Amino acid sequence: MTPDFTAPAQALAAQLTEWRRDFHRHPEIAFEERRTAGVVTNDLSSLGLEVQTGVGQTGVAAILEGAQPGPTAMLRFDMDALPIHEETDLPFASQTAGKMHACGHDGHTAIGLGVATLLAGRQQRLAGRVKFVFQPAEEIAQGARAMIADGVMAAPAPDVMFGLHLWSQIPLGQAVVKDGPLWASSDRFALELVGRGSHGAMPHQGIDAIAVAAYAIAQLQTIISRDRDPLQPAVLSIGTIHGGDAFNILAERVQMSGTLRTFDLATRARVIDRMHSLLGGLCAAHGASYHLTWRDFTPPVTNDPAATEHLRAAAESVLGAAAVADGPMMMVAEDVAEFLNRTPGCFFVLGAMPERQAEPHHSPRFDIDERALPLGAAILAQATAEWLEPRA
Repeated sequence: MTPDFTAPAQALAAQLTEWRRDFHRHPEIAFEERRTAGVVTNDLSSLGLEVQTGVGQTGVAAILEGAQPGPTAMLRFDMDALPIHEETDLPFASQTAGKMHACGHDGHTAIGLGVATLLAGRQQRLAGRVKFVFQPAEEIAQGARAMIADGVMAAPAPDVMFGLHLWSQIPLGQAVVKDGPLWASSDRFALELVGRGSHGAMPHQGIDAIAVAAYAIAQLQTIISRDRDPLQPAVLSIGTIHGGDAFNILAERVQMSGTLRTFDLATRARVIDRMHSLLGGLCAAHGASYHLTWRDFTPPVTNDPAATEHLRAAAESVLGAAAVADGPMMMVAEDVAEFLNRTPGCFFVLGAMPERQAEPHHSPRFDIDERALPLGAAILAQATAEWLEPRA
């Protein structure tokens, strides 16, 4: 029978906290996670795992081979921090100016090491193997693709994948485990509107790109309010706008950038098509032109029903059935979707709301309740061990 990992995980609480605080003191942003990867490598090697470094530049992959043949379960943990200057009074605050773990990845990495510790003690009862993936550069949505390009999904290919995200806005001891779409796709786009410069006192001699931009910003939102199926959520946001050089010159060019979030690829395609149609018509009406460039697409995080049902049972065994919810969906994005697009799995959200004021993710005052660490380790260890239980 698969053991209950709750008590063993709680016995690791001090070590999990020590790992998390060490990573928090020494944050490393995308593709700079060399110290973090070194700590991970040393600890996994000490457990007897077969470790591969430099996967996707600074990622780490490791194999825990069970005593019996069977499937491969993959567990993924992200390691990178953010380019944010920490403004907490924590005794283990970032020691690197301008860099901070403001999204919980320090906790994810600690949980990963905890799960490896728990499952290494269960190695003789595993039928198959566990592939641990410690990923760089999630915050810029490039790390998963980099690791995949380096072959992390092969030799051996996983049969299932599990992962988690700690969340400071969900109470400690609660979890969201949902099949189907959980988190949104993320597109980053750049839009340039091109008019014709002229003297500000003689606007009829030019084409005012700023005026066109004002229309564009307002009209683009009608795609969400009038061209989208209201039962298919979507967000279109303009985040930056730059144009003009002087108070008395009509701007010839305006550059904007923004993001599109959807849960459904057909909705995404429709919004992109409508953006081109609207911008084309608007520019034609004003005698302007536009250039729309799409960058850094991350697919929606979509969970497999069978894998989700399996993980939900593990979460309920650790937290209790009443503490495990089926939603809601969230408009944030995560490049764990790249892995889930290639193998069935379940990515879930675990509450880590601190006792003091809960700051949002990516805030310079962000923190988590570290009591969530053993809960996350127990859930993932339970789900993985049960998946790899010997079949009669």
